[in-house]
Amino acid sequence: MSASRPNLAIVGATGAVGTVMRDVISTRPDIWGEVRLIASARSAGKLLPVRGEQVRVAELSADAFDGVDLAMFDVPDEVSAQWAPVAAGRGVVVIDKSGAFRMDPQVPLVVPEVNPAAAALRPKGIISVPNCTTLSMIVVIGVLHQAYRLRSLFAASYQAASGAGRAGSDSLYDQLAAVAGDRTLGQRPGDVRAAVPDTGPFPAPLALNVVPWAGSLRQDGWSSEELKIRDETRKILGTDDIAISATCVRVPVITGHSLALHAVFDAEVNRDQAVKLLTDAAGIVVLDRPEAGEYPTPIDVAGTDPTLVGRIRVSKDDPRALDLFVCGDNLRKGAALNAAQIAELLVT
Repeated sequence: MSASRPNLAIVGATGAVGTVMRDVISTRPDIWGEVRLIASARSAGKLLPVRGEQVRVAELSADAFDGVDLAMFDVPDEVSAQWAPVAAGRGVVVIDKSGAFRMDPQVPLVVPEVNPAAAALRPKGIISVPNCTTLSMIVVIGVLHQAYRLRSLFAASYQAASGAGRAGSDSLYDQLAAVAGDRTLGQRPGDVRAAVPDTGPFPAPLALNVVPWAGSLRQDGWSSEELKIRDETRKILGTDDIAISATCVRVPVITGHSLALHAVFDAEVNRDQAVKLLTDAAGIVVLDRPEAGEYPTPIDVAGTDPTLVGRIRVSKDDPRALDLFVCGDNLRKGAALNAAQIAELLVT
């Protein structure tokens, strides 16, 4: 790293998460020297704001990493697979948001509130950031695991349209516009499908609907998003003996992933103690007064950094189990913020 203030690159600076990343870097402590913006050839030359200045976007190339100490990548898997090793080979510490390296045993999968020490063990010079759905719950699960040791986890996700990128958000807005004003839609089979012929990146209309699918098809009917929750949670917590099952559902929300969790632990759980642990933990806000209408919703978490948790209950049938509901901004903690926290961890 540079002896003075380290230089940072944002690769994929024009995308949905890259836009949030520029905002995150601009609003958190200013510890960086140069902040270089890098994107594809079609975006090269654009001027984009970061830290109150207009910075010209550089084209992604090996030379673009000259003088850079850390680079945060938010690009498709295939682009990261090609270019992250190039940057690392030039001495840059790469923090990668894609799925290209998450399950590589030589690449740590890091959440600073849960496993910060893992960031120091990076033989390939690359650190991976978990999937946005995993990140929407893992800080809460990490706190509880440390106290009670997690044995099994059942998760149902309610994932925002922006998890599918700008195309997802744009498609949901278009679909909502297509059905606006007709209060009879949704009362007859097929009428929403007829009103929304273009479902964008979703396999069915998302407006006035929920779609029990996110990701791509994997073996035995599982989706890639569901397997990410399982595999990434195990890697972050450092154990393969946790039984994890997830069902991922896309919902008509622009920003904010939510999950209903049933977590079973080795030890019996005291609700008041669990609430205190979560209340005292960094990166978590407890909203758990249902009698007053206080519980997490995606609207509450959008544009914010913490994970929100509420509906905290000890299972009626198992004193070792907790049921809870969590929400996280899938573009901030679910992507940009976690990468920025890793970068700060390495240089402060």
